[in-house]
Amino acid sequence: MLKIPENLCESVTLGIRLEIPITHWQEVVYLAEACKERFLTQSELPELTENEFFMAGLADLAEGYEIERVATDSHTLIFTLDGMGKLTTSQREYALLPGTLAVLPAGLPFRFELAEPGGLWKMAWVLLQDSKKWQPIAVGGQRVEHSYQCERVWSVMNLLHSEVGGRASYRKLFASELSRLLLGTTSLAPSNSQLRVQSLFNEVESQLHLNWTVKGIAERCFLSTEQLNRITRQLYGCSTQQRLIMLRMEKAVDLLCYKEWSVSMVAQRLGYQDPFNFTHRFRHYHGCSPREYRKRLFADS
Repeated sequence: MLKIPENLCESVTLGIRLEIPITHWQEVVYLAEACKERFLTQSELPELTENEFFMAGLADLAEGYEIERVATDSHTLIFTLDGMGKLTTSQREYALLPGTLAVLPAGLPFRFELAEPGGLWKMAWVLLQDSKKWQPIAVGGQRVEHSYQCERVWSVMNLLHSEVGGRASYRKLFASELSRLLLGTTSLAPSNSQLRVQSLFNEVESQLHLNWTVKGIAERCFLSTEQLNRITRQLYGCSTQQRLIMLRMEKAVDLLCYKEWSVSMVAQRLGYQDPFNFTHRFRHYHGCSPREYRKRLFADS
């Protein structure tokens, strides 16, 4: 049984130092039949890849559960909502209590399991790609922290899971929100302005028929147009106006595959009320007119 010192708050973050450090680790995955787990995968949710998530899951655990890893290529986050888990690292043992976040950077061994064989544990886990984006979270090493984000993370992940096979625009928004929440778990998080811009461009992509302007996007992000353009260049390597054009022109290629839609209809769905303006933009971007592109497309097929 996991022993918890009287000073509970201190034990959560400091854990208990092991008398003998663990040097031998193995790959172990065990779930009792009573365990329930829902997975969020890149194959079902491509928006995870876009936001540099590797995988995630929502778990209600009972009777028996144990995961041991020698090393991983991704960073692991564990948010505890109810019950209790136990985390073991090479040097320490931690009680994973409600309202805590366990951070396990890539490349280091660990084991997490039910604190007691007959106990319960409700938690959400997230695997992050080992990338520059998540470095502020990983830089602090293996640790357990108090976190007020546990319920929010669970809720957003639950919403994201509910959109498997559903609405891409909602998945984009939920994935962006999850990214924002996780980066908010560290004081070293990058600017919220970047996350607002990224989230709004996800919305733009799902509503290209609207009359989007650089000024309007800047206002929605609570930025000046100069700040917006600077952040857009950092994120996408182009200006805000160029990003808008790119989203519309790339979507135009998809819509032109539908023979029953006229060029004028495609133009309107992309926010161009004047089909001649759309044709001019398309020709400048793709090197041919929409009609020429469609003719080549169906000639090849």
